[in-house]
Amino acid sequence: MTNKKKVAIVFTGGTISMTVDEKVGAAIPTLSGEQIMSMVTNIDKVADVEVLNFDEIPGPHMTPERMMELKHYVNNLLEREDICGVVITHGTDSLEETAYFLDLTIDNDKPVIVTGAMRSSSELGYDGPSNLSGAVCTAISDSARGKGVLIVLNNEVIAASEATKTDTLALNTFQSVTGGPLGVIDCNELLLYKHIAKRTIIDTDTVEPNVALFKAAVGMDETFIKLAVDNGYKGIVIEAMGRGNIPPKMYDGVKYARENNIPVVIVSRCHSGRVFDSYGYLGSGRDLRNLGCIFGGDLPGHKARLKLILALGKTNNLNEIKDYFEEGIYY
Repeated sequence: MTNKKKVAIVFTGGTISMTVDEKVGAAIPTLSGEQIMSMVTNIDKVADVEVLNFDEIPGPHMTPERMMELKHYVNNLLEREDICGVVITHGTDSLEETAYFLDLTIDNDKPVIVTGAMRSSSELGYDGPSNLSGAVCTAISDSARGKGVLIVLNNEVIAASEATKTDTLALNTFQSVTGGPLGVIDCNELLLYKHIAKRTIIDTDTVEPNVALFKAAVGMDETFIKLAVDNGYKGIVIEAMGRGNIPPKMYDGVKYARENNIPVVIVSRCHSGRVFDSYGYLGSGRDLRNLGCIFGGDLPGHKARLKLILALGKTNNLNEIKDYFEEGIYY
């Protein structure tokens, strides 16, 4: 292939970089980016690659602060004229969170692709090289431009805003909550099936990590919500039941948070569908709306938390924060 495009591949760790350590008896990060790329056969036929080792950590060790450092690192690469796109490897446990964080903060038309692996290099059927190949093929595609951050595993391409890890083991663990992938990699080409909805960009270099996430369940009360407020948390996200309702005793905690001017974002513990103030009983979505809670659409709790972390890094104005979550969905 003539005039091959150049892709920067940023390695951060995760299962894709792991081997089974005989002493530990379990997989740990050991492989460098160069070692992993040596297993990705024939990639030089479709693109030139530049390997960069950003970190070597498992997914659960990622933090919002490190995500912000990664954002700056990736932005610097995107500004280079010789780079057409960036591929990031990541542990799958928190891959969708980092991808969504970057989607909210990177304002550039060049493709940014996040990939990983469900099996370590010590296991039969190691999927790292295949996923990297699919990610590179996506990064060099003109069709991927302007689509925001994309997740590519198992030759499926999913928007970071829609992707969620659905299975602890399956190779096709990442699925779209809105139904079906954005596209697929077929014969080294990106084929798109649908369009991306309007993206939200939060232009900030600051994060507010003190945001609590609680999941509603029968019989829960106000204890932990009040504890979060009293311990200086700046925001709260609640995965409510169904359409956005919580137990009556839990409502007392939300009321306490709002009386202390703490932004509270309501999402659903359901896997799909947006929250709405359809019901009017005690603890219902209508009650929460009347308290000034923000509705998070169809975001899952962990993504809503990241958006609130960034929104609070940008502003303390409740109306501005509300716009980040509700504009284009509720008004």
